Amino acid sequence: MNHFFSPPARTASAVTASVLAACCLTACSGDREEAPAVIRVNQVGYAAGEQKYAYVMGDRDALADTGFEVLDEHGDTAARGSLGPSLGGWNGRYTAVRGVDLSSLHRTGTYRLRLTGADDGPEVRFRVAPARQLLDPLRADTVRFFGTQRDGEDVLTAATGREPSHLTDQRARVYEPPPAGAAADRAAAGPELTEVGGPVDVSGGWFDAGDFLKFTHTASYVVAQMLSAVRDTPSVPGLPEEARHGLSWLDRMWDGETGTLYAQVGLGSGGKEARGDHDVWRLPEEDDRLTVRPGDPDYLIKYRPVFRANEPGEPISPNLAGRVSAAFALAAQTQAADDPAQARVWLDKAAAVYARADTEPDGGDLVTTTPADYYQEHTWRDDLEWAAVELARGADALGDARSARWSGEAATWARAALREEHGGTLGPADVSALAHADVLSAADPDAGLATDLRAELRRQVETGRKRAAADPFRSGVIPSDFDAVPNTFGLLATAELYARVTADHRYDDFAARQRAWVFGANAWGTSFVVGAGDLYPHCLQHQVANLAMSRTGRGDILRGAVVNGPNDAALLKEPDTFDGGRACSHAPDGKAWAEFDGHGAGYVDDVRAWQTVEPADDFTSTALYALSLAVGRP
Repeated sequence: MNHFFSPPARTASAVTASVLAACCLTACSGDREEAPAVIRVNQVGYAAGEQKYAYVMGDRDALADTGFEVLDEHGDTAARGSLGPSLGGWNGRYTAVRGVDLSSLHRTGTYRLRLTGADDGPEVRFRVAPARQLLDPLRADTVRFFGTQRDGEDVLTAATGREPSHLTDQRARVYEPPPAGAAADRAAAGPELTEVGGPVDVSGGWFDAGDFLKFTHTASYVVAQMLSAVRDTPSVPGLPEEARHGLSWLDRMWDGETGTLYAQVGLGSGGKEARGDHDVWRLPEEDDRLTVRPGDPDYLIKYRPVFRANEPGEPISPNLAGRVSAAFALAAQTQAADDPAQARVWLDKAAAVYARADTEPDGGDLVTTTPADYYQEHTWRDDLEWAAVELARGADALGDARSARWSGEAATWARAALREEHGGTLGPADVSALAHADVLSAADPDAGLATDLRAELRRQVETGRKRAAADPFRSGVIPSDFDAVPNTFGLLATAELYARVTADHRYDDFAARQRAWVFGANAWGTSFVVGAGDLYPHCLQHQVANLAMSRTGRGDILRGAVVNGPNDAALLKEPDTFDGGRACSHAPDGKAWAEFDGHGAGYVDDVRAWQTVEPADDFTSTALYALSLAVGRP
């Protein structure tokens, strides 16, 4: 998935204060003096029973005779040894990355890791504890993040100091989407929209990312992941309630009477005469206070347009039909025991959406967002496989006779996905790992299909493992690509799903390394989850976090948010500009992040860098699901 906050049509003025020196957003030129060694560990901590890896990054020659020592809470030596062989250089300053194997540490507690054989070597602390003790607080934080993303009347005021927002969404008008390319081609006026219907109630739900748009494409993915976690993993406080909040919005986006699925609320980018969401930096409740009338530049900011996924009664893009159906069917499963009557309502809605899926999409064009490059998707059979298997499981839970038919259709779509689509990393653009694992778990597919599904899950994880073998920090993703961090969580989830459905734990060590990478065992030495570890993003490109923090003084309102993380360093050469934001930049010990850039990848914690520190709902739900599977591992 390329989730990117598309570079909006901002005004020409920059943030008032210069928050970074010119070289802070990309690599600086100059002499490359020998860099002092740095230690990178999993700042959240290592699970007691897993393999434990840390890394030392420094000058190749200086590290040649360096060893390590681990001290326990009493100052006694718990482990010592030599650094592992060089795993490769990272950049011109840090010419070697060497591993530290801490796997011999099984006793829970807090330890200090320091280098030996070097004067005044660095020292870091880390924890060893049971997985639940380490990860349950993070899972709770991810649920808290979704609470801060709420729109509509049901805003959690105590979390952010915010007020209800976008109440005009209760009577929104429906428009034809702008012609393809209109957003990229905008210059003067902005897109002209044609009203085709309404009013419809599309209030509530979650903001998709750091902006205030709402998408069925990502919301259905998030809700279905949440409900899968509720069904299959140890409980998380508040998760069922937060999932129901998103589910209620999805229900509003589906009009069963007319057979219409609405795909999006809000216009991303506009122009001078018709501004969109990305053209204004503000708190969302300010939109409701605007005094506007048709034709005013900010009219579509207050009275947000709704775009359809299909014409009333016509087939629905199969990717959207599949994941919305899966979310409704999972709601049926999770409510079957406590409220079977409501569960049957959800099952029938899931069946109705699934039945309208366009199984022969013209030219393969799929509906995602407007414009489609906000979220790109090229596969859809996996979505219908996911829908069919969840319908079958929902029917099983309710004693519905349609279970056998849907189970057969799940197998049919699974074979089609294996034959026609090349599964990638788990995320909104590819849900095949979720679908395949549930087909394997729901029943006993024929031996041939089961073998093929297990092989496909293994292939997806193996792709990441092969990448990791060539990376100095053993990362299974390409750190200069978009979505490095959520893709890592996608790999984590797939590895855990593979182990769960096959009882084959060959990738447990790989999973431990990936979890360590996102929580600090990476070149930049930062966790990419807000609130996790000692160093994490502080200056997110997120309007509520940026403005509410400056107003309330609370800097932790987005705890649990997952950001993109490192990206192509070339993208960071020209920081974004916008009016109305609070200047914010954060770096460790006053150092430039660019000191740690390498392999074409860069990172910066700056409100202007949407490429690295804009959080998103799908990023965070994938992390929640991956961590929940890890906690629930037998």
